[in-house]
Amino acid sequence: MNARVLGGGGGGGGDGETTVVLAHGYGGSSHIWDDVAPALAKTFRVVVFDWSFSGDVVVDDDDDAAAVSEDISCSYFGFADELVAMMDELALTAVVFVGHSMAGMIGCIASVARPELFRHLVLVGASPRYINDDGDGYVGGFERGEVDAMLAAIEADFAAWAPLFAEAVVGPAPSPGAGAVAKFAKQLGRMRPAAALRVMRAVLTCDVRAVLRDVAAPCTIVHCARDAVAPLAVARYMQRAMARGVDGAPAPAVVVMDSSGHFPQLTAPMEFVRVMEAILLDH
Repeated sequence: MNARVLGGGGGGGGDGETTVVLAHGYGGSSHIWDDVAPALAKTFRVVVFDWSFSGDVVVDDDDDAAAVSEDISCSYFGFADELVAMMDELALTAVVFVGHSMAGMIGCIASVARPELFRHLVLVGASPRYINDDGDGYVGGFERGEVDAMLAAIEADFAAWAPLFAEAVVGPAPSPGAGAVAKFAKQLGRMRPAAALRVMRAVLTCDVRAVLRDVAAPCTIVHCARDAVAPLAVARYMQRAMARGVDGAPAPAVVVMDSSGHFPQLTAPMEFVRVMEAILLDH
């Protein structure tokens, strides 16, 4: 999983040092954190890695399915197993896990399975379900028809779809805003098309809302004020669901960044670092 350790020098948290695991989301790689990881590594031990679906993971051309297997890896629960295996291999315990987008819910699932590995969860732009649910009024941000159309576009021509998606989800940024879009577009474009479709289908059709009530680890939800992928209503829903969860678990705080888009680590890196430092130094 191309794990790299930045800063620090001690163990996985047992010696009093804070270890921060940064987990990227769909279309990204460990390099999605390049604008923020060095600053965090000045104070904390930082671990970055690539999920099996990342374009930075080298696989044989004829072995695409090995990187993202349909029955195991290509589900949030399968990715949670990946995460736990990596943390065990690196002997990490009691970490602060920062999960961006889909990685946020993967971290929640892993924390339920192996609570001793997680001291605190930071969920950045996370969502347990992306499709609106008319039955209970849940607002996820997408209608089912929009999801079907997106999946069809990926299947038809991933190379043409990827830069358009990058521009739509990264959102505007202070000059040079185009750089943030280009950085994500480059990483997204490196994904294997079959993996890109399979993982996106798993993400957009997921419904892991039931997991929220089982999360016992302390949690902070970080969300952009204007996020086209996961609207702010999702963050408020997660806060309410987790507040009614495990007995004794404190209700998670919601930190709203005054920025647009789904990638604050790209579009507002200095603000993102300040937010992370405030959370980390408080926990």
